[in-house]
Amino acid sequence: MEEVKIIGAGLAGSEAALQLAKRGIKVKLYEMRPKKTTGAHVGEDCAEFVCSNSLGSLDITNASGLLKKEMEILGGELIKIALENSVPAGNALAIAREDFAKEVTKRINENPNIELIREEITEIPEGNVIIASGPLTSDKLAQSLLEFTKSEHLHFFDAIAPIVEVDSINFDKAFWGARYDKGEASYINCPMNKEEYENFYNILINAPRIEQHQVDKNSKFFESCLPVEVLASRGVDTLRFGPMKPVGLVDKRTGIVNYAVVQLRQDNAAKTLFNLVGFQTNLKWGAQKELVQSIPGLENANIVRYGVMHRNTFINSPKVLNPTLEAKDRKGLFFAGQLTGTEGYTESIATGMLSGINMAKRIMNEEPIVLPEVTILGALTRYITNPMHLESKHQLQPTNSNWAIIPPIDLPKHERKNKKLKNELLSKRSLDTLLSFNF
Repeated sequence: MEEVKIIGAGLAGSEAALQLAKRGIKVKLYEMRPKKTTGAHVGEDCAEFVCSNSLGSLDITNASGLLKKEMEILGGELIKIALENSVPAGNALAIAREDFAKEVTKRINENPNIELIREEITEIPEGNVIIASGPLTSDKLAQSLLEFTKSEHLHFFDAIAPIVEVDSINFDKAFWGARYDKGEASYINCPMNKEEYENFYNILINAPRIEQHQVDKNSKFFESCLPVEVLASRGVDTLRFGPMKPVGLVDKRTGIVNYAVVQLRQDNAAKTLFNLVGFQTNLKWGAQKELVQSIPGLENANIVRYGVMHRNTFINSPKVLNPTLEAKDRKGLFFAGQLTGTEGYTESIATGMLSGINMAKRIMNEEPIVLPEVTILGALTRYITNPMHLESKHQLQPTNSNWAIIPPIDLPKHERKNKKLKNELLSKRSLDTLLSFNF
């Protein structure tokens, strides 16, 4: 049987490799780390989580939660490993990132059908290929992609939040809790009064940032991963209605309704590291330290990893790809992950799964599947490959799973504002369709 070359052993590439391997197809999985670094990764294991350690909601009436359920139905591999390596995060799926990556690497190394090769690929290989090199694709491979796609690359910026040691947090001020006491009290909450918030805000908006290269200054941010300083620039109360919203978070020791709250989420299985939720940043490291330590409870916080910002690359998928994730101009060449214009960990894994399934079908002389548009993954792949985005006014921007890309459902007039009912019906329609779909 023919073999497959997969470029990139991140979330998408690792999932694609495991999908092919369990179907008896030989895989050469190429990963340039640790010989060549990306500037954002810190280890050399496969499937490393770079920014947040959260895959988002598990609730199937949430678009992200529904996508996870669809992956389970379709036989996703990394979603199972993620559940096995989860850490408490309320109704979200957060993982112990090091344990998860080590387990994925172990399964890849132990699989007789996968050969993991630590080598940079600088050109698109011949034969059956899945390119899952991610948003941090090396410059040489990016140039090869540029030549293949015959179009300019598109870019957006992403940022990483700081991580602190839990033992350095002052729990005389910080408290454990979940919003509205839903689920386990797994978040650390640092409350602020009005004066403390205004002091924090003034430090933030006046803090020096790391200067972008001139070539990058016209690139865009992905809206759901905006640096905290960019959010703050939109107005003094923006953070209080965003990542620092205090609603539903009351310290039972005081009963005080806070003006703002900074939340921290568990980052490793040992519960020794926590990341600042929504605090992606491009501030200089000295300024980050001053800002973090201005937060009540974090006055002496030991920052084990500072936030950084990096440029992400994605191809012009409407021009290049079919909804199967196969290239329009070359059979047997598939793309997966954030390189396609999808955004988010769950979405990367899902597109890796779909590209692996469809590559296997291509090799076995079967027609690659196009998932129904009423499913989240089907809607997502159709959205990123929609020719509408070739028009300048509708230019493709990275997107994650959301209800807006799903065909609407018709509700009686008196129920049209019932968001809960609408999401439940959209979810049921998706799962019913997928369970009856021949894949």
